[in-house]
Amino acid sequence: MAIRLNKDVDMVARIKEGLLKRGGYCPCRLERSDDNKCICKEFREQIADPNYEGYCHCMLYYKEK
Repeated sequence: MAIRLNKDVDMVARIKEGLLKRGGYCPCRLERSDDNKCICKEFREQIADPNYEGYCHCMLYYKEK
C-alpha cells in the first residue's frame, strides 16, 4: 500500500492553495470540522480498508494497493 499525490501537478497546486486559504480544511467541503481537516476522516477510513484503491474526495491523494 502507498499513498501518493495526484500526478496532475496543476490540480495539486490548486488544492494545496485551497488548503492554505482554509487553514488545512478540505477546500471541497463547506463545513470546517475535524472530519474535514486534511487528510480527512473519509480518506483515513478508505486508507484503513485493504480493498480500497482510489483518490480521496478532493483528488489530492491516491491510495494504491
